Amino acid sequence: MQARMKNPAVVIPDAMSAILDVVKATRKGGVPETTLELVHLRASQINGCSYCVVGGALSAKKAGETDERLHAVAAWREAPYFTDAERAALALAEAATRLADRSDPVPDAVWDEAARHFDEPQLAALTLMIGVTNLFNRLNVTTQQVAGATW
Repeated sequence: MQARMKNPAVVIPDAMSAILDVVKATRKGGVPETTLELVHLRASQINGCSYCVVGGALSAKKAGETDERLHAVAAWREAPYFTDAERAALALAEAATRLADRSDPVPDAVWDEAARHFDEPQLAALTLMIGVTNLFNRLNVTTQQVAGATW
């Protein structure tokens, strides 16, 4: 396997550092690191971004995530390993990633459940993490970045 080109955020000067600055900012929003990692992993699974799925699983492990929970992220609704707050974050990640799948992409019920568990800065951090993950997924899938490779 070979990528079509380098990741576009690496090709354009300053793009990667700007994107990574947003990621760094999300980590200051008060959401547990493992929750951010789960959100990143789930959105990457939905988008079929092997580069981000592999990298996200490794990053989640470094943040203290267990293999058992990582293996169950794709089926989080049926798995007993996640807190109510994590479930709300994962539901938000799925809705905000699958925007074209329904006429009301992020239903009030999904947002309201997330808002029960997270305050405004935390919701902002989650929303930014979901958005940046989707950006990376689209860059990597479009250019066929190889899972496990480095840019």
